[in-house]
Formats: sequence, structure tokens, C-alpha cells
Amino acid sequence: MLLRYLGSSVAQQLDRDLMSPSGGFSIDQLMELAGLSCAEAVYRSYPPQPDRQRILVACGPGNQGGDGLVAARHLKHFGYTPIVWYPKRKDASLFHGLVQQLHNLRVEFADTEHLPASALDDAHLVLDAIFGFSFHGEPREPFKSTLENLVQRTLPIVSVDIPSSWNVDDGPQTSALARSFMPDVLVSLTAPKRGSAFFTGGKHWLGGRFVDAALDAKHIAGRGHYRCHAP
Repeated sequence: MLLRYLGSSVAQQLDRDLMSPSGGFSIDQLMELAGLSCAEAVYRSYPPQPDRQRILVACGPGNQGGDGLVAARHLKHFGYTPIVWYPKRKDASLFHGLVQQLHNLRVEFADTEHLPASALDDAHLVLDAIFGFSFHGEPREPFKSTLENLVQRTLPIVSVDIPSSWNVDDGPQTSALARSFMPDVLVSLTAPKRGSAFFTGGKHWLGGRFVDAALDAKHIAGRGHYRCHAP
């Protein structure tokens, strides 16, 4: 499928328009659709098997982390065993609810600020939901050391929207850590972001397709082309 990709300012405005009165979406609706798309991309890329069930879901402090929490719930229902690392929890009712839903399903949390090595040792793959398209600069702890540990391992990595530590416009060109971090699968949400042009992993999925014709014409049509798979 031939698609367009967006810069950070356009992606942010598109999100605002989706959640405006004319767009009609709420943040929890968008997060639910995004998280479900990520879980479906994991399922299609790495179907659950006895030796590929334990998924470490690494969640950041913002809405990207919320996408990861939603994905973890769906992955549990899909037959995986998710383990959630969520060290910087957002103090908001939406996120409290997402965490409670996982507790109700008896999903395990790695409740330490720094990700324990045992969590990576036990995982079969990683869902990277740490930083999203609003990320700029250098990752801070505890996320920096976790990303460095992921680079040193051979675990398959599925990144949500933009690989964590990458700049949404410039891709991995901004730091040594970003240049060394290349996930195996990328799940672009709504539309691929400009930085994803540097992605050379195995599969690139498009998820969260909820843009209507008017918003497409306003924000996406006429921009650069990129090729993705669509679940």
C-alpha cells in the first residue's frame, strides 16, 4: 500500500483535529484503536507459540505508554503473556483505568524504576511504547539505559509509531543511541512519520486508520510517499 508520511507539526495538528468537535474522537477512543492495532501487528508478525509468548511491553510516561497498556490487554486476550514495565506512571483517570484493567487480568508488572535484567532474559520479544512523535532530545533515565540494553540484545522489537529515541522528523540521526536502535517491526499510527523513512527493519505496518476524507485532504494528500503493510 502506498501511503504518505507526516512531519511532527502536521502529526500533532492532525491529532488535535481528530479530537476536536468536528473530528468527534476522544483520547481514550484513539488510544484504544492504536493499542489494538499494535497488538494485531504483533500477532501478524509473531504469532503466539510456546516459545514466543512472553512479551515485555515497555511503556513511557505519555500517551504512547497508554497505547502500550491497551496493547498489553489485547495481547493477553490473544494468548500471549505480557509483562508490563511502566516506571513513570501518568496520574490521570484514563491511565489509572488502563492499569486496573491489566491488574484485573492478572497481567504482571515489572514494578521497578530500572528494568531488571531478568525481565529481558525471560522475554521472547519487546513492544516498544516508550516515546512517541512528540519526543525530542536525549532519552532520560530510566529509559536511556533500557534502550541501551535492548540494543545489546537480539530480542525482536516492535516499535509503536516511531522507534524510541528517534526524532520524528530526522529519524535516528540525532544521537549515537538512536543510530544504534533499529526495531524489527514498526507500527505507524494514522500515517507514517517522516523519520520512519530511515526504518530498515523487516515489517512496517499501518495501524489506527481513522482519518476521514476531509482530514486526509487537509493533512496527508499531496505529501511524500512511503510504502507500508496494512493489517
